[in-house]
Amino acid sequence: MAQIDRRYREGSGAVVREAGYVDEGLRSYMLGVYNYMAAGVALTGVVAYALFAFLTTSDPSQAVATLRNGVMLTASGKAVFGSPLMFVLAFAPLAFIFLIGFRAHKMSVAGAQTAFWAFAAVMGASLSTIFLRYTGASIMQMFFVTSAAFAALSLWGYTTKKDLSGWGSFLIMGVVGIILAAIVNIFLQSSALQFAISAIGVLVFAGLTAYDTQRIKDTYYMVAGDAAAAAKSAIFGALSLYLDFVNMFTMLLSLFGDRE
Repeated sequence: MAQIDRRYREGSGAVVREAGYVDEGLRSYMLGVYNYMAAGVALTGVVAYALFAFLTTSDPSQAVATLRNGVMLTASGKAVFGSPLMFVLAFAPLAFIFLIGFRAHKMSVAGAQTAFWAFAAVMGASLSTIFLRYTGASIMQMFFVTSAAFAALSLWGYTTKKDLSGWGSFLIMGVVGIILAAIVNIFLQSSALQFAISAIGVLVFAGLTAYDTQRIKDTYYMVAGDAAAAAKSAIFGALSLYLDFVNMFTMLLSLFGDRE
């Protein structure tokens, strides 16, 4: 894999190792990050579809309500999708990620793992609503498009010699702007604003995918030799990439998905 370049020097507790040792350690570390991230995405998908299947029905005799697109809801589905609980589902992941951010430095490795899996499950519950709005074929198509784009961007972030650290503040400002605009659009219901949010969001999270990959790679050199710190940073690194993937997927789905 990538050779150690001039950006990786001794400092801030990092120790530059013999090249073969570092490459092998970095390979194992990044593999752990991607495994966590992929497992989190899989859990989110399973929870999203399972909740959708539980709250909807194809049997008219069991339906208590029917949405405008023809999707039939069970009593539980009406209680969730036809009430303010929809907003709880929508904003639960945002509240959860802020909570994780506030407590991240205090968490043990086991606590970080629990928080990661719990967040992936909560995100899955929130994303169950996409099955109400988009066709199954469209969801699968956008998932594969996102996977290909993510892989290419993350590979570039891993291998590039260009220092991407300067992108961080700009991209975070972009995320904050997207969140605020999305909240405003809940009340405005503007299709033009939604299009702008999705288009800008794809670019922002594409940039974050490359930026976060390089940042995670750099972090390895800070925690190498400390097993607990490396395990914890791998989990939070996976969470960063997971968020980039999920958000890029939802933005692409909003732009190009076929509506039910």
